[in-house]
This record gives sequence, C-alpha cells and structure tokens, in this order.
Amino acid sequence: MTQQMVSGSRQARLYLARVDPWSVAKAAFMLAIAVGIVIVVSVCVLWFALSSLGVFETLSRNVNEVIGNSQSSFDLMSVLDFSRVLGATIVLASVEVILVSILATIFAFMYNLTVGLTGGVEVVLTDRQ
Repeated sequence: MTQQMVSGSRQARLYLARVDPWSVAKAAFMLAIAVGIVIVVSVCVLWFALSSLGVFETLSRNVNEVIGNSQSSFDLMSVLDFSRVLGATIVLASVEVILVSILATIFAFMYNLTVGLTGGVEVVLTDRQ
C-alpha cells in the first residue's frame, strides 16, 4: 500500500474562485514600492554615470550651438540638475505606486465579478515525492 503511494504522485485540479481584494492591494502596494525604489536608484546611478562621462556638458554645448543666439543661451545644466531630476523621479515613482495599487485592486474586484461566467482560473497542484 505504501509502495503505491510513494511511486505515484497525486494531482489535484482546483479552481481559483475568489481573490481577496485587500490582500491583492497589500501585495501590489509592496511590489510597487520595490519597483519605485528600483526606479529611483537606477535613475541616480544613470545620472551619476552620465555626469561623470561629461554627457550633460556636451549636450548643453550642442544645444547652445543649435540655438545660435549668443545673447540668450539656454542653460541645460540647470534643467538637468541632480536635485531636479531626483525630484521628478520621486514624483514619477509615487504615481507608479498609487496607480499599480489601485489598478491591482480594481482587477481583483473585476476577477471576482467574472468568476461566475468563466469558472475561475484552473490550478493543478501535485504532490512531489
């Protein structure tokens, strides 16, 4: 009897009939916070890399050459200042956190509404030996 149970694995076909919107909101919020941190860190690393390579100075010089007017030069370095770029990145990451959290919760509600029509998502679970 035990030999048969050891040699064969059991499988169960289950259907996901309901998703708790609150747990989806919490999980989506935490994942969105992680993505927001990654966005801010990657923009900081990219800005420092471009700044150390002198890309901003070259770009500013090229923009002033294209404008061509020596009396009114466009100061690209003030636009691409680290504090300004970091501030815009933090605002963008905050908007991303809010939107991902809200959209994931709405999708959880929508999934719960459509389960009656579709029957849910089928999940196959196996017991490995």
